Amino acid sequence: MHAEVAIMTNQERAEEPVLRHDWTQGEAEALFALPFSELLFQAQTIHRRHFDPNEVQVSSLLSIKTGACSEDCAYCPQSAHYETGVKRESLMSLEDVLEAAQRAREEGATRFCMGAAWRSPRDGDLEAIAAMVEGVKALGMETCVTAGMLSDEQARRLKEAGLDYYNHNLDTSESYYGEIITTRTYQDRLDTLQRVRDAGMHVCCGGIVGMGESAADRAGLLIGLANLPRHPESVPINLLVRVEGTPLADTAALDPFDFVRTVAVARIMMPASRVRLSAGRSDMSDEMQALCFLAGANSIFYGDRLLTTENPQAQRDRRLFARLGLRMAGLGCWVP
Repeated sequence: MHAEVAIMTNQERAEEPVLRHDWTQGEAEALFALPFSELLFQAQTIHRRHFDPNEVQVSSLLSIKTGACSEDCAYCPQSAHYETGVKRESLMSLEDVLEAAQRAREEGATRFCMGAAWRSPRDGDLEAIAAMVEGVKALGMETCVTAGMLSDEQARRLKEAGLDYYNHNLDTSESYYGEIITTRTYQDRLDTLQRVRDAGMHVCCGGIVGMGESAADRAGLLIGLANLPRHPESVPINLLVRVEGTPLADTAALDPFDFVRTVAVARIMMPASRVRLSAGRSDMSDEMQALCFLAGANSIFYGDRLLTTENPQAQRDRRLFARLGLRMAGLGCWVP
């Protein structure tokens, strides 16, 4: 398919299906190949059909169990396979997690995400996480957990505890997946996502760009997400954080426009999902983030750290939101 085929007329935009699950590689690559201004126009047009363009949902992420993960994800400083200086830490106490959630709530976050560095949780640890979910829910916040692969029973237990979202990323395209991870298959990830759906929870699922993948792989990642039986309600788009000691530490930096294009195509292919700017924001200029919001991003992780990597400080986000006239979902405008 040539790139010009993807340029829609006004009438075609009006008649465009709201949701699709049958995207082809050619269609996705054609979107990526559009002139930048046309791509952003299409993304913004679709974004406005489904969301307030000046509202951003804000989540906070806490590492509740850090380091010593048995997986060999090439991007991850928490993998036990690499020497990155990340120290192994046991599962946090319920009291400490709820204290962090309360701080996040006071800063304006509406969703509290808890990340544990496991291949899959043990049942005893899952019970502790279930208690955390119940405690955070009692604060009036949405809850999200990422803790690796789940069994059917574990997914049901988290649902019983009141978990709103489970995060389990595809990371990259199916064809490039083996270059990044060898200890868990692409199908393993799909299986966990199905268990989460079967248990009745929302799905948070996205990927990482800038890992040396091709443009075709970025298209493939979004096809994998958009062609799921149901689109993920949250789609985190991560920019690789190059951590010393990981196999991807010396990977060439991704062109910022390629990242913005990925956000825009995600918005077009998954029009009703929250597209979240996740890891890597510390390396993004305010101007780059503004383009991402224009391209359809409408969620961020908020706070000083994302698991073990840095994130823009809350005050910087407040200033940027004020400059752009953006507001947090459920809150008023930012006051710098």
